[in-house]
Amino acid sequence: MTEVMTQVQQQALAAKVAQRALEALTSAERTALVRAVADALESRASEIEAANALDMERAREDGMPQGTLDRLLFTAERVKASVQGMRDVAALHDPVGEVVRGMTMENGMRLVQSRVPMGVVAMIYEARPNVTVDVLALTLKSGNAVIVRGGHAAEKTNAATVSIVRETLEAHGMNPDLVSTVDPLGREGAQALMEARGYVDLLVPRGSARLIQYVAEHARVPFIETGAGNVHIYVDKAADFEKAVPVIMNAKTQRISVCNAAEKLLVHADVAADFLPRVAAVLAEKNVELRADERAYEILAAAGFPAVRASEDDWDTEYLDYILGVKVVDSLEGAIDHINAHSTKHTEAILSEDYSAVERFTRDVESAVIMVNASTRFTDGSQFGFGAELGISTQKLHARGPMGLAELTTTHWVGYGTGQVRA
Repeated sequence: MTEVMTQVQQQALAAKVAQRALEALTSAERTALVRAVADALESRASEIEAANALDMERAREDGMPQGTLDRLLFTAERVKASVQGMRDVAALHDPVGEVVRGMTMENGMRLVQSRVPMGVVAMIYEARPNVTVDVLALTLKSGNAVIVRGGHAAEKTNAATVSIVRETLEAHGMNPDLVSTVDPLGREGAQALMEARGYVDLLVPRGSARLIQYVAEHARVPFIETGAGNVHIYVDKAADFEKAVPVIMNAKTQRISVCNAAEKLLVHADVAADFLPRVAAVLAEKNVELRADERAYEILAAAGFPAVRASEDDWDTEYLDYILGVKVVDSLEGAIDHINAHSTKHTEAILSEDYSAVERFTRDVESAVIMVNASTRFTDGSQFGFGAELGISTQKLHARGPMGLAELTTTHWVGYGTGQVRA
């Protein structure tokens, strides 16, 4: 066993001890703790901003892409926005102790299934310092300890955030090991988290497709797969163009560096000649590059709009840039088949006024979230009313879509008897 693995195991054991004390608190006490942490982070936002400035300077020198730089940026204003999300989480219903179901057996024994914290949660993510605040809010409120690996790019930002939180926990009589980081241990620390079976109860990776794939291939602990966002919007032949254009514009350009931004536009052949020039004119205002299949390319070229011929790789690419793949499809079924073949199962949207088309799309598309006549940018824990999110789960297990407090709990059964024995 390596020295790093031993250190991570000891860290997880310390987190488990701290977690038991947190779980023993009342819901009101955990809520007060989250609010105290929020106050501390807000009052020291300038410290986090200063640490982030150092990370940003190094990232620019290293040639980090603009979209990733935007995710890494954590100004005092952004810190305070994240803190508001933490306060929103504090105000939510606490799922711990919630009864899921219950029954009385024929022998009189009463069975109750209720929610309990996961225990020790690990998060591995990249260049997203806001995630640190989000995960702290969610784990503390739901009675969990957390170990984070925020990556090299945001190391100083995350170190400042975690330090403030640990100091606040200690000042309020709690074990600071509720919150810790393996960032100083580098990639070996991340690898040890993935392999700490029996020490880490749940691992959630959040980041690039490459990161998610690596965790899926190497993790020995239970994990929830969050996905990259190769997000599709399908414009049906019964779409309302006046609604569709603003939705596409928002989904593609409101913020390009996020996983719920639109990356592909599918348009029904019956309306493509009318619709594509209209939406291209608006997207051109933001200098969005259109990578089009042959039919879409011909329509755009005839209307005087520049486009690039798409390659086969384009249909599977999450751009995180001012680029949009465009394809003409012959039918609703063709759109569904294309999406299911190329999507990362994150979010898709249909723009249509035909109820039957909407029903077919929402039934047959195999993604975690489906929007109807609305922007894909709404796939977000805060937008869903969760205050913050741990990530967007693209799997089909207990958590799917934006993950909030409930997804950080599991359940246990308690049988209340009066001396019953099994025959």
